[in-house]
Parts: sequence; structure tokens; C-alpha cells
Amino acid sequence: MTLRAVSRRLGVRLNTVSWHVKSKARLRELMADAIIAGVSLDGLPTDWRERATVLSGRCRAALLARRDGARLVAGTFTAEPATLRVAEALLRALLDGGLPVRAAGWACWTVVSFVLGLAQEQQGSPGPMADVVGSALSPEKHPSLTPALPYLVDGAFETRFAFGLDLILDSAARLGSGGTDGE
Repeated sequence: MTLRAVSRRLGVRLNTVSWHVKSKARLRELMADAIIAGVSLDGLPTDWRERATVLSGRCRAALLARRDGARLVAGTFTAEPATLRVAEALLRALLDGGLPVRAAGWACWTVVSFVLGLAQEQQGSPGPMADVVGSALSPEKHPSLTPALPYLVDGAFETRFAFGLDLILDSAARLGSGGTDGE
């Protein structure tokens, strides 16, 4: 993607696009925010954990709805309206769970990184990964990876998403209940 290609696609001169966007990095920021703008905040549950779960699922769906959406969003750091709106909602859910501010902020980053990472893996999955990875493993050199291979390459992204998010939110719930020092 280049500004020149965008201008051709829009049927305008390059300087017109450059005047509005300024740089390719800025274009990527705006594109990332447009992807996140697809995350609805309507009808979110009142329970903090359910809210964080639904919101994370909606973020994942928005990323997966666009070709290379997760890679584009992960490759930018933007403080645009939609991104800030969704971050505010996720952080509010964690704070409502009783997390101290620092712990809520870090938990928010952890959830975002997990959602982005798994969505990138899903979008970049070459298909039958078991054949590729399996042919590189040997039980002697990889005694832990070999028996776990079916679970590492199963393509069960929905199940892995739910499992990983539960791990993160279980830990956050312990912080919210005063189980460990979150401040």
C-alpha cells in the first residue's frame, strides 16, 4: 500500500491524498482506527467480566473482518477516536472489576496484545500447520512440543481465544479481589 496507489484508486492526484493524510504511517493509523470503529459498544453486559469478554470478542471479530486487519492494527499505535473509545470501554470494565488503576491498565494491554496476537496467527495461518511443524519436530529434541503438537496447531482459534481470555480475566479477578498487589 502506498499513497500513490491510494490516489490512483480514488482517481485523484497524489498531492491531494498527501495533503489530507501527510504520510503512509498516518494512513495506516487512520486505517487501523477505521477497523476498530467496527467494534460496537451497544448492548454490553453490566458485569465487568462479561463486558470485557464480549468487548474482546467484538474486537477480534473486527480484526478478522478485514484482510490483514490484525497485522495492520498491531503495527500501529494510534490515539484516534474509535481506538480510544474501545480502550476506554475495556479499561472501564477492568476498573469496574475492582482492579487498581495500574493493574487495570496492564491487564488492558495484556488483553489487547492477546487479541491482536491470536487474530494475527489466525489470519496468517497457512492451513494445515501440523504438517509443517510436525515435520520439523523429533521426540528426542522436542520432548515437550511433540505431544503438545495437536493442541498447538489445531486451528481451534475460537476455543483458544476463550481459553486465553479466561486465563487473563481469572488473573484480573484475583487482582480485583485483593488477591495480589496490583498497585
